[in-house]
Amino acid sequence: MELFILVYFLSSIAFARSAQPSKLECASIAKERTNPAVEISRAVEVPAHGLNISSVVNEIPLCWVQGTIKYNANDKLDVSGNNTLTWELFLPSPDTYNGRYLMTGDGGFAGAIENNTMLTYLNLGYAVAGSDAGHPEAANGDGTYAPFLQNPAELQAWIHNSVAMATPVTRSLVAKYYSKHPDYSYFWGCSTGGAQGYALAQYHPELFDGIYAGSPGNWYSHLVLSFLWNGLHTTGSAFMSQQVLSFVTDRVVAACDQLDGVKDGLIENPLRCSFDVTSLRCKSEQAPDSGEPTCLTADQIAALQKIYEGPKDVRSGNQIYPGFSLGSENGLLDQEQVLYLNYTAPILREVVLDDQDFNITHFNWGSDVDAVDKKASPFIDSLSPNLSQFQRRGGKLLTTQGWSDQYNAALWPIQHLQEIQRTMGPRSDFVQVFMVPGGGHCGPNPYYPHVPGVYHVMEALVPWVEDGKRPRDMLATEPPDRSDTTRKLCPWPATAKHVGGDVDDWKSYDCA
Repeated sequence: MELFILVYFLSSIAFARSAQPSKLECASIAKERTNPAVEISRAVEVPAHGLNISSVVNEIPLCWVQGTIKYNANDKLDVSGNNTLTWELFLPSPDTYNGRYLMTGDGGFAGAIENNTMLTYLNLGYAVAGSDAGHPEAANGDGTYAPFLQNPAELQAWIHNSVAMATPVTRSLVAKYYSKHPDYSYFWGCSTGGAQGYALAQYHPELFDGIYAGSPGNWYSHLVLSFLWNGLHTTGSAFMSQQVLSFVTDRVVAACDQLDGVKDGLIENPLRCSFDVTSLRCKSEQAPDSGEPTCLTADQIAALQKIYEGPKDVRSGNQIYPGFSLGSENGLLDQEQVLYLNYTAPILREVVLDDQDFNITHFNWGSDVDAVDKKASPFIDSLSPNLSQFQRRGGKLLTTQGWSDQYNAALWPIQHLQEIQRTMGPRSDFVQVFMVPGGGHCGPNPYYPHVPGVYHVMEALVPWVEDGKRPRDMLATEPPDRSDTTRKLCPWPATAKHVGGDVDDWKSYDCA
């Protein structure tokens, strides 16, 4: 996410007071025995520029530690446990350590450690840890079958408990290496990592001072139902190619771009856009899709209306999950083709219905939803609007959500925020949601190349946690088109208002 931040004022704050001469050699960490269920397999020194992971290079020396944790059916550390969590820890050299611990989250079905994200924050002076969420990537199967889902311990660890298992182990090594406990502890996660962030606030509120939960899948059981809803409604003659999807978005943006007073190829707040997709219906003399589309068929329009509407319970008409927002159409191709096959099908077959041969087109949008709520939700959802324990310990929770997220309906984090606010009242001010006009899932939507996709999350979260400075805005930089465009992101319900100057400079906007 924040791979190319060159200047970060927080990286220099307090490292003189925080960094202590190391009392423990890197190689000696491998001999530490924190718990019989914990094995440290490797601890090696890496010089600056010695690692290059997904084009992210360590700019400072580090001690790279790797290990495993054995755990049992209750997700408790147990040397005789049948399940294994793999973790890694990057320890910056003592003279560059900023006194902070950061645990990174996972994506998708997890199984692999996000080393590139770890390197990004190592370069800012953090001691950074990550894990595979309690199972190896091989347990994710072939895209339609994920055997880890059939293991209750691995399923529970995936979102709810893996971070809570790995954090005390890795944080204790940080304290030993620097002869000092971290001053503050942070979690950084997006997508499944965002779901893990909400799980931490709900189930493990004592662990972290600050949590970043981007594009959160914390209603994961119903998120995958939205995949199924969208996939089933866009088959056959209702399917829309990328050209058709982009055609729709172009028309929507043209109609609603200047609602905020600025023509910038974006819809600042899609909830204010009232574009009628039926206006794109083909006339009798028009061809629906011959090269460059100029109109939509009746079936395509009906499919889009279902996507905007979102899944409904056939018995009551109640919303099962929010629909997608106007202006997000250009990112929906995966909704049509792969998401319901790769995520919904395995969860339904292996967790909910215990039937490897279940035909997902036969899903009952009534009784089967009840089965999802009973069989899957307790393992993978984190929906409590009462996060009092996290709030009382002074924790802060920050979320970003792209309005044009390719996977997650953008309205969900807003709706969950509103539930928290209704439940906790004035005490809910420890949670903020920043919406990203034209933003995609955990970063850019490639069909909005002029929209900055790097969100300076920690520059907002750290002062909030450590100095009580509630963020009034957030900087977004580095659009895919490599221009110098910057954007101002605002805490919902505020949006960016142009107050004069260059429309592509974040300083030209206020949040109001």
